[in-house]
Amino acid sequence: MLLAASTHFLITVPTSPSHNHTKKSYRLHSHTTTSSKSNQVSDSKSTSIIINDPSRTCECFDLYKELVPYDKAWDWQKQIVEEKKALVEKNQDCQDTLIILQHHPVYTLGTASSEEYLNFDIKDAPYDVYRTERGGEVTYHGPGQLVMYPIINLRNHKMDLHWYLRALEEVVIRVLSSTFSIKASRLEGFTGVWVGDKKLAAVGIRVSQWITYHGLALNVNTDLTPFHSIVPCGIRNRQVGSIKGLLGEFQPPTGCGKAGVLHSNDCQLIDITHSSLIKEFSEVFQLEILHKTIPMSEFEDTTPRRSLTWKLT
Repeated sequence: MLLAASTHFLITVPTSPSHNHTKKSYRLHSHTTTSSKSNQVSDSKSTSIIINDPSRTCECFDLYKELVPYDKAWDWQKQIVEEKKALVEKNQDCQDTLIILQHHPVYTLGTASSEEYLNFDIKDAPYDVYRTERGGEVTYHGPGQLVMYPIINLRNHKMDLHWYLRALEEVVIRVLSSTFSIKASRLEGFTGVWVGDKKLAAVGIRVSQWITYHGLALNVNTDLTPFHSIVPCGIRNRQVGSIKGLLGEFQPPTGCGKAGVLHSNDCQLIDITHSSLIKEFSEVFQLEILHKTIPMSEFEDTTPRRSLTWKLT
């Protein structure tokens, strides 16, 4: 069933999220998927090309300070994808969307991920485990990690999944270079962004009729301990890193790390990284960002969390 643009979306978010890692009972959640071993999964059907609109815009739902439950964000993405596909089928304009947020601790697997990369009994998982329709292997999401979900119509950019993956990586590489003077790169044969042998950003996407969803996750000041319970992205003998960890390794005499950034506290580091991500995303994809805010007065700290209805208009 196609959802109209005025459809309401139900999501639960805490006002003052706790960053404590608490053990949860096992749940393996899955949606209907198709098999693939790549970090990209596509069921694209269209091959026509639409000329780019030079004044195109991107609505941005900016929840970067909030911990949003993974399943709620996942459902939200799929709803927006269906709305955009309906517009495309009617030959109507399809505005791009960007969601940026943090998640409660969770493990996610790609559509063809192997459970051999889980270093725990799946019946006694430390956190909830979700099998999704994105490409790639298992990864961890949690507080201190900024997650970007671009839901864009590649007809208005470039209908090339390899180009899209490289563009997402380019956003992170630019952020690390321009904001933190950290030289990051790609690693041949792998997806994501690396500094030496440490992976700072994971990328896994799904593309449906040239509409993208899922996206990238950048470790800012993430507690990396939960990564020890998995083989991140199915890559053995490689490490996972964070911006905070790298900045902590830099000494002022080396000239690494810009003034005002090296000694930033965790909240400031998230703020700085978030602003840079938005800026670089806008430049790489040549999109004007239109922020859609949700008043903080809408959030109440209750136990259990209160459901909020958000209207996507």
